[in-house]
Amino acid sequence: MTVLNHKIDFAVVLTVKNANPNGDPLNGNRPRQNFDGKGEISDVAIKRKIRNRFQDLGETVFVQSNDKTSDSFTSLRDRAEGNAELAKVMKDKKSSADDFAKVACEQWIDVRSFGQVFAFKGGGEKGVSVGVRGPVSLHAAISVDPVDVQSLQITKSVNSEPGDKKGSDTMGMKHRINFGVYVFYGSINVQLAEKTGFTFDDANQLKEALRTLFQNDVSSARPEGSMEINKLVWWTHNNKLGQYSAAKVHRAVKVVSKTAMPQSIGDYEITIDELDGLDREILDGV
Repeated sequence: MTVLNHKIDFAVVLTVKNANPNGDPLNGNRPRQNFDGKGEISDVAIKRKIRNRFQDLGETVFVQSNDKTSDSFTSLRDRAEGNAELAKVMKDKKSSADDFAKVACEQWIDVRSFGQVFAFKGGGEKGVSVGVRGPVSLHAAISVDPVDVQSLQITKSVNSEPGDKKGSDTMGMKHRINFGVYVFYGSINVQLAEKTGFTFDDANQLKEALRTLFQNDVSSARPEGSMEINKLVWWTHNNKLGQYSAAKVHRAVKVVSKTAMPQSIGDYEITIDELDGLDREILDGV
């Protein structure tokens, strides 16, 4: 597999309808908003979805969510020590942090994509403190317009315990936004890709994960079909540093509402400026 040797930038346009795309635990799990009232989906939440899609695509992932584990390990340390190649490095007193990082990047696509901090206390074996910087960087997704957060009061219709008299009058809250169009950006750095061994195949898997980001991502807060990828723009530079800065490339995507109260993606105009000599691919979501 050939290590990536040219810079890549990308942008994603997505819609949210009657869903909570990313709840804020510090604000009663209400959909995240910035000070301008625009909706926000954290880069951490986006990476979680990409990791889930990597697993669906058959890739081996180190940071797995508890409800989507593909092995029997219950912690990151167990998963690291359970890998035969990495366990060999951890037991070798002559091994270095670079040796550890190299093996970890070879084993897991999310480590060679996003990087990872390995910090395990010493026990029967020596402790581990290794940091890996990944080539794939992501911005948070921000909505084009301010979003309207709706809060619904819900009740429990059954008793949790025998004799519990609070059945139907136990209250709770559920939050959602009616509609919003979000945009996020990202880049792949070649110098870091060379260090982690991030390949062309990995880049193609990332592209497919972004295009299908919300497949198999259903929950009570995000019902099936409530979140959709509309456009994925994938720019391929012809050198390692890039023909243009990432900021200039990302500014080429313009999403503007055509009505005062947009209710669908059709109420937005999406334009993508061409940059001289820069290859681009525009893909629709599934």
